[in-house]
Amino acid sequence: MPQNTQPSFAEVIRDTDRSAVHLEMRDAYGDNERFAAWRHGARINWDDRATWWRGFHDQIAEAAARGVSIRRARIVSEPVSEYIRWEHYVTRANVSAGEQVRWLPRRLASDLALPGNDYWLFDDRLARIHHFAGDGSLVADEFSTEPAVLKLFAASFEAVWERGIPHEEYTV
Repeated sequence: MPQNTQPSFAEVIRDTDRSAVHLEMRDAYGDNERFAAWRHGARINWDDRATWWRGFHDQIAEAAARGVSIRRARIVSEPVSEYIRWEHYVTRANVSAGEQVRWLPRRLASDLALPGNDYWLFDDRLARIHHFAGDGSLVADEFSTEPAVLKLFAASFEAVWERGIPHEEYTV
């Protein structure tokens, strides 16, 4: 699919009927302003939703309100990286929007068949595959409807989810 014809996340999640799952397997995803601020001591005022709620959260909340199950699983090295400590901290926003999140220590994933890239899988019919540079910055997204890819992604996500520790129980 040519780059300029790829649907946005908002379009894909709007067309999702049953489930959206996201598998993340990196220990860092590049620098960003919010991470930099956190590293310098800034903390979120969770009582002031307007300061942390973003368009992404609206999209997740709208899908969840329609009955879409939204699950995110993260495979992480331990001890966790500074980036993962921050990501764990800000995951409260994802959960508030309607996501279920689990964490799996990498040492518990050694016997799992996992794809080489992070991805979203929508209704087991469309995969959005993320390609990252070595520094963690996003290079490109690729979409796939290839049955073998969808099958691998569905199976790998469920295997990680089954072993994962719910966000509220996982400490960093």
